[in-house]
Amino acid sequence: MNADEYTNLDRVERTHWYYSGKRQLVRRWLGRVRPPQPTDVLLDCGAGTGIFAKEMEASCRVLVLDDHEEALRLLRTRFRPEQILSLAGDAVPLPDGSLEYVTALDVLEHVPDDAAVVRGFHRLVKTGGIALVTVPASMALWSDWDVSLHHYRRYNRPQLRALFPADGWEVLHVNYTNVAVYPAVWLVRKWRSLEKRLGRAAPAGRAEDSEPSAWLNDALRAIFVGLAMWRIPYPFGVSLVLVARRRA
Repeated sequence: MNADEYTNLDRVERTHWYYSGKRQLVRRWLGRVRPPQPTDVLLDCGAGTGIFAKEMEASCRVLVLDDHEEALRLLRTRFRPEQILSLAGDAVPLPDGSLEYVTALDVLEHVPDDAAVVRGFHRLVKTGGIALVTVPASMALWSDWDVSLHHYRRYNRPQLRALFPADGWEVLHVNYTNVAVYPAVWLVRKWRSLEKRLGRAAPAGRAEDSEPSAWLNDALRAIFVGLAMWRIPYPFGVSLVLVARRRA
């Protein structure tokens, strides 16, 4: 991401309904499929500002990984040096089967070879360990927001599931999330794209960076998290979540 995107993220993600809701639903899914224990180790890949990983320290041991200096600068203010990892070439400098959990929240869309990243997850996680990822969904929503965040793609459910083949992973859950706001997000992004084609000046700031009033923020978060915990196979959504258990 661009350096200023980390500044935006650090400013809004602690309380914004989408970012705080995403962290909440991830914690709930981890608790549902394999409740973390104090001796368990979780690696948060692409840890960004480190807020999710910091929250997980109440449940287990935490390591963070990122390769952007802007993110590492923030992580150094929140974690001990021995908790912060950098890539060794393309590999994570940890032994095989050394983790109970690996998380990657909105990370896979940033890398050219997402399948190689998931193969790395399989190496790192113990048999029976959990990988949990979230990604943006639906190329119909592709916009300047994706470009500014250096996304390579947005996913559909079959594409995401295919990254976790059955010979290596038991997919426990994969579904669209952020379902309720999909129509509004689609309309806003198509309108913004139309205005750009017509040569009209873009409005200052982005809707994604703005936090609504407190009551609406709380309501949107509750709807987002509540629907994301159901196992109903939604046909669309702004994001996807996948939870997988490593096979032997």
